[in-house]
Amino acid sequence: MSLCALSISGFSQDNRAEALLKTMTLEEKVGQMAQITIDVIGKGPNPYSSFEPFEIDTVELRTAVKEYHVGSILNTSNNRALTLKRWNEVISEIQDVATKETRTKIPVIYGIDAIHGATYLAEATMFPQNIGLAATFNPDYARKMAEICAYETRASGIPWVLSPALDLGADPRFSRQQEGFGEDPYLVTVMGEQVIKGYEGDYNDINNPYHVISCPKHFLGYSTSLSGKDRTPAYIPEIILREYHLPPFRKAIEAGANTVMINSGIINGVSVHSSYDLITKLLKQELGFDGVVVSDWNDIENLHRRDRIAKDDKEAIKIAINAGIDMSMIPYDYKKFCNGLVELVNSGEVSMQRIDEAVLRILKLKIKTGLLENPVTSQADYSKVGSDEFGQYAYYAAAESITLLKNKDNILPLKKDSKILVVGPNADNMRTLNGSWTYSWQGEKTDEFAGRFNTIREALKNTFSNVDFIAGVSYNMEGKYYEENKDKFDKAVAASKRADVVILCLGENTYSEKPGDLNDLTLSDMQLELATAIADNAKKVILVLNEGRPRIIRKIEPEMDAIIQIYLPGNYGGDALADILVGKVNPSGKLPYNYPSYPNSLVNYYHKPAEEQIAAEGVYNYESDYNPQYEFGFGLSYTTFEYSNMKVSRENEKILVSVDVKNTGKVGGKEVVQLYSSDLFASMTPDMKRLRRFSKINLKPQEKKTVTFELMITDLAFINADGKSIVEAGDFELGIGTEKVLLTL
Repeated sequence: MSLCALSISGFSQDNRAEALLKTMTLEEKVGQMAQITIDVIGKGPNPYSSFEPFEIDTVELRTAVKEYHVGSILNTSNNRALTLKRWNEVISEIQDVATKETRTKIPVIYGIDAIHGATYLAEATMFPQNIGLAATFNPDYARKMAEICAYETRASGIPWVLSPALDLGADPRFSRQQEGFGEDPYLVTVMGEQVIKGYEGDYNDINNPYHVISCPKHFLGYSTSLSGKDRTPAYIPEIILREYHLPPFRKAIEAGANTVMINSGIINGVSVHSSYDLITKLLKQELGFDGVVVSDWNDIENLHRRDRIAKDDKEAIKIAINAGIDMSMIPYDYKKFCNGLVELVNSGEVSMQRIDEAVLRILKLKIKTGLLENPVTSQADYSKVGSDEFGQYAYYAAAESITLLKNKDNILPLKKDSKILVVGPNADNMRTLNGSWTYSWQGEKTDEFAGRFNTIREALKNTFSNVDFIAGVSYNMEGKYYEENKDKFDKAVAASKRADVVILCLGENTYSEKPGDLNDLTLSDMQLELATAIADNAKKVILVLNEGRPRIIRKIEPEMDAIIQIYLPGNYGGDALADILVGKVNPSGKLPYNYPSYPNSLVNYYHKPAEEQIAAEGVYNYESDYNPQYEFGFGLSYTTFEYSNMKVSRENEKILVSVDVKNTGKVGGKEVVQLYSSDLFASMTPDMKRLRRFSKINLKPQEKKTVTFELMITDLAFINADGKSIVEAGDFELGIGTEKVLLTL
């Protein structure tokens, strides 16, 4: 049966997929389950790298797509962004072979990492990283980022983004914390849902040429390894998995996400890619996920080579496919995968039923996406890529993400004629403003593509009349990711004496995944030395933190007059920071995590009461008690807000909570109104408090608004020892700002 026959009017999507499946050979089915990286089909010295500029090796392309029937390709060549025009040419060449030269005429489905914008598109609009979007506490920006990313990704001819990361940022050491939405399950859930809606649309109409397929990742518990390092073992009881890690994925599936990527790591000694319990029983059966389950990079081979639970690659394939993996990201050695899986089916070690189930999911996805009718979108239909209109949204998101943590004696905002010295390794560098997943995996190529945007130094020069710059410390951009050099250190210290104020820009160079693993969360020695020397000599110091995770600043914090956390704000971060420093924008970001004081005191805001010891007066003085530098949800403004008149009422299973919020200052500002609950006594030790709702409001000077939240009784539930979600009778304290009300159930 030809593809044309399967496309006739009257066939439902499911019927088309089932009819097409019946025409396929085993080899064709297995090929659909294989996903390879683009360098494998590029001209070059080996499968791991391609010549520049990138060209497709037509022989290798036909071997993969015609002979081995490979159904999916991902990634960019040589870890480098391509132009919109080149992407369209590359995707068109791939699809021409798939749809015109193969027996089944099934298009390839191309996937790409898109973390805070269209990562590998030269003209892309780069938003703040997700940790910054979380700090806005404004879900509209999460959605807008995803909508613009979807538009620009589709403009490239690509229908699938491997995003969003819904990993709980509960461990600040983790090298991918910037990709997620912070440490709170509810905040991650809300932001993640909006990203999925932004990618796929309200009705998941992924055949729409301005929408893409989403891929929430990494299911499940990826971000809390024991060591804090990437892809190392985690030990997570089922209660913790269900209470904190599962809710964002549950909501993502309810929101209609069409693909899910699996955790690369190991939980309780079990490699997640081998876990039938997590992939099939929990994800597919309990949560009802009927889309495509895709593995992460090389993680099937890792069952043999890293985790040693399979004696060879073939056994690793058997374990992963039987666990429930539908599409296998075997980026390089696809022939071994395809041949091995065919042999496993023929020997009865993998059932044809399991193959058919996986391939049917893949075919349904391709049909639902509209690939069979339109394998490549036309570049000419997308005139807004990289436009000022899109850039304005990225700027607004950056401005609302920036979080003011300290403002001694109201030093901020600054006067335009202030004599300013800008210092630090993050001051004149587009790479550090964006972080990883920006034009390349580790972000090291950012300066090649982002020259039209302003670094912090450039933005300050455009805003203030008297700005000088001496780095003091610089990153070695050609060497190791974290290597630093003293760069006119003494000159910077001497110049700090003559300035009215020093803007000290510290933080991290770019990283993600294993290259971002660290042994000490403390800010680097060289940067701390610079901060101390500047503070000893300057009149006033404003510390700007440009980092993907909270690096310890305890030793220098008392010496800083103001502290601003900008996270990884994207290409417009320098402009947004300058506007906040001059007072054009009133900061409104709030911390999406606890900012720790010590590297050995990493406690989330929703910790247990035992983290706060109650001792007899004079007996104990525990420095190790709960002691964040700044707590989750904290962030200052240039104005002040007053909370009053909190009310709680109950209507059957519904709880209504209201509070009055007044801007008591002299300038307008935005406030994040945060509703927390505390279960005072429970059969399992309760969390100290949990975020249940939030709303960001804009208030003029002296303006007052009433904010109302609606809760369901089930929102106050917890996971008990049997793994069940329950609400127990008793007292709950509900709190908003300074207001608290007791609720008895």
